[in-house]
Amino acid sequence: MTEQGMITLLDGDAMRRAISRIAYEIIERVPDLDDLVLCGIKTRGAYLAKRLADKISEVEKREISWYEVDVSHFRDDRHRQSTEEVKSHATLGHAFAQAIENKTIILVDDVLFTGRTVRAALDALTSTARPSLIQLAVLIDRGHRELPIRPDYIGKNIPTAKSERVVVNMKEVDALDTVFLKK
Repeated sequence: MTEQGMITLLDGDAMRRAISRIAYEIIERVPDLDDLVLCGIKTRGAYLAKRLADKISEVEKREISWYEVDVSHFRDDRHRQSTEEVKSHATLGHAFAQAIENKTIILVDDVLFTGRTVRAALDALTSTARPSLIQLAVLIDRGHRELPIRPDYIGKNIPTAKSERVVVNMKEVDALDTVFLKK
């Protein structure tokens, strides 16, 4: 335990191994990598999606597409917006819609907790296009689901108390790779 009441769950090496393991599972389970698009939930999910795309590209010697998805206008736990407000603020763009139409999408996030962020991401994706399949990859699954959402690819299962917090640091935004449990 650190002096701030944080317990290190994953260091940089463990995080790299977890991402690599997820990438290899995706390679094994996705039948046509040419139809694969990774969609990372902003912010850290997007960086994870890029890392997964890079790892799959390195192993398979082919480019893997990835995109960042901002789900803030699709959240149901923020102030309520009318359908028209959501449509006017939340368009993901025509190019993105074409990129995911009839594709295998792997939605990527850093921590899966209640499932509400994933539900918002599903709404965002399906509001502009119709993928042929959507799967979910998460670095950390901490439990406590409020919705019937289950990840297909998991870096690490970490049972937590509802009052605890999982903090993912990534060098792209935090200068280091670590996962902490804050009591």
